[in-house]
Amino acid sequence: MSARPPLLDVSGFDRSPALSATEREALVALGWDLRRGRSHDADRTEWAAVARLVAPLDAARLAMRDLPNARFHVRSALDAVGLVLHRCADRGTTFWTWSDDEWVELIGKNRGAFQAPWPGWLDPSVRPCLGSYAYFLCGFDAFHRLGPFNRLALIWRVFGREAANGALAEVIGTLTRQGYRSDAHDLRTRTVVCELLLRNRSPRLEDLTDEALARLRTDVGFTAWAGGALYGVHRALAALGYASPPGLPTCGWRMTVEGAPAAWMEAVDRWYDTSTLTPKVRREYRSILSKVGRWMTQEQPGVEAPGDWTRATCAAYVARVNRMLIGDFAQRRTSIEARSGQSLAPTSKAAYISVVRGFFRECHEHGWCPPHFDPSIALVTPRAVKALIFPKPRVIADDAWAKLVWAGLNLTADDLAARRIVAYPLELVRALALTWLFIGQRSDEIVRLRVGCIRWQADSADPSAPPVCLLDVPVHKTGPAFSKPVDPLVGRAVEAWEAARPTQAPISDRKTGEPINILFAIRGRAVANTYINKSVIPLLCAKGGVPDKDVRGRITSHRARATIASQLYNAKEPMTLFELQAWLGHTSPETTRHYTAITPNTLTKAYGDAGYFARNVRTIEVLIDREAVLSGAAAAGAPWQHYDLGHGWCSYSFFEQCPHRMACAKCDFYIPKPSAKAHLLEAREGMDRRLAVIPLTDDERAAVEGDREAVVALVAKLADTPTPAGPTPRDIAARPRPPE
Repeated sequence: MSARPPLLDVSGFDRSPALSATEREALVALGWDLRRGRSHDADRTEWAAVARLVAPLDAARLAMRDLPNARFHVRSALDAVGLVLHRCADRGTTFWTWSDDEWVELIGKNRGAFQAPWPGWLDPSVRPCLGSYAYFLCGFDAFHRLGPFNRLALIWRVFGREAANGALAEVIGTLTRQGYRSDAHDLRTRTVVCELLLRNRSPRLEDLTDEALARLRTDVGFTAWAGGALYGVHRALAALGYASPPGLPTCGWRMTVEGAPAAWMEAVDRWYDTSTLTPKVRREYRSILSKVGRWMTQEQPGVEAPGDWTRATCAAYVARVNRMLIGDFAQRRTSIEARSGQSLAPTSKAAYISVVRGFFRECHEHGWCPPHFDPSIALVTPRAVKALIFPKPRVIADDAWAKLVWAGLNLTADDLAARRIVAYPLELVRALALTWLFIGQRSDEIVRLRVGCIRWQADSADPSAPPVCLLDVPVHKTGPAFSKPVDPLVGRAVEAWEAARPTQAPISDRKTGEPINILFAIRGRAVANTYINKSVIPLLCAKGGVPDKDVRGRITSHRARATIASQLYNAKEPMTLFELQAWLGHTSPETTRHYTAITPNTLTKAYGDAGYFARNVRTIEVLIDREAVLSGAAAAGAPWQHYDLGHGWCSYSFFEQCPHRMACAKCDFYIPKPSAKAHLLEAREGMDRRLAVIPLTDDERAAVEGDREAVVALVAKLADTPTPAGPTPRDIAARPRPPE
């Protein structure tokens, strides 16, 4: 980019750095009269001695614009000249050689009032004039180091009120249309725009090109001071067509690892730079591999690089992981102090081993180190660890979940104000809350939903039925995009937000990188995927009167996925495992199992319906002859129990042990019901009717349940088995029938 012409040509001035003895004496003699200017005492010869210093300051003063109150502003400008000349006398040098630090010290870092030893007649209006002199004459533009002061007044002095206000109005108007509505943010944005224009030495927004912004971003101190407001201004410049949209944050920064061998970390960083995993996963893996490096330093002193690992090293590492505690080999312990010393969870142990296994697999495949072992064998997860990993969904209790759903359905602006949620409008927060409560997707997928993700589909079988609400889920963690049915209230909430959503420029998708219209986006950026955990869930818990923790831990965004899946799996008309797999977007039903928990009520009903007790035992009616028992005849061997066979009665006392009980061979203990003896037995006084429970085999149970073929098969099977009376069914069948 060609150099922009200077705002004030200083090439014709004498810019010698040192003060002559005459100039020093003249400045000392004038003292604080310097602030009055030559018009108050033009006859003094000292002014002629410092003419080469006064001339450029006068030129800069005349170059300043926007002086509506001439008398007031001229006085402030002359006071600023006096301060500059007085500082020259103190330092013994001209202002041409002053560094940024010296200008910052002169202009002052305080909040508008000058500190000692400056005299009390100074006021805040002098600071913009001092900044103008430094800007015009010496190219000073480190205004972000000065702390709070009236930058708008400074930019008016430099570029003029009309040009400065026009640029500010264009940026603020664009950001307002994108959803910015905070007065405090407007003030911050105006401050950053003033800094950008001053540092770019032009009041024209079109001069803030990609190259100019990239050059300005090289100043780390400036970007740290500007913060998020710089991103908003960049978005506004992109929307106005002056620059390209700001890219996604890069993951170039890496924490400096201490205590690990340099050769090991060099290989880890090489893997980090070439891995195709997502940035977040790469950072987590690098953290684990850093702990491995510190373990090598402490317990494997002879091992410093991946090529030094052997089968024995792998065995030692696996054994150490199995005994590892939280906090072992950690570099920072700030967030783990409460859990330090506890045993690692089985899933964490498996992750520590699988990360190293994958790391060595890639090292061997790329030829970065000689393959001394097979990682899939030497670094296999122990069976004892894998046995402890099983589906354990952290389901939220039904009563607490019902309160959260109620809170989401009844959110108001007062609820947001009570929690001091002012960054986002009610329509966005309500749509985000209901989406989390009803669609059962991950937080990353929720915040990446696109505008137009809701579709209404009519029922072809019943045109009079209300349309089905379909939600288009974007590409997710384990699979491609898909559509799923959701509750219509989700669709209505999303459409309400779409109607109120400010127009936004396309944003790069975090997963695919393509520019898309993110649904939950405002002020030029998408809602963070941590917003649900940090703001939405505490808001719903406060409104619903639900603690943000339960016996399973803190209520997080991912627990809703398990809760919804378990409720659908345990409904009165439940979804099958494969249907639930498709609804959640899983590629394997094994993954779906980790999100579903069968409730005790569902398990009890299923157990009752299975009829385990009825399958093994059966109740049968029994007639008890109390008279035979009381008279002692039963003790003498007289029958006193009679078992109902349906077609007759059995008087065998050990009926439950009889092999012919369900396929009676009609032995001597059999009393047919059509006979007079059976009628007398049933009508006899003193007979009690009771139910006896007897065990059944599968064949007997089938016979009881009316399977005629089973009865025939059972009879044939017992044809040669003796009855309690002695003869076999074949013998009984061979007896001649009595005459009818």
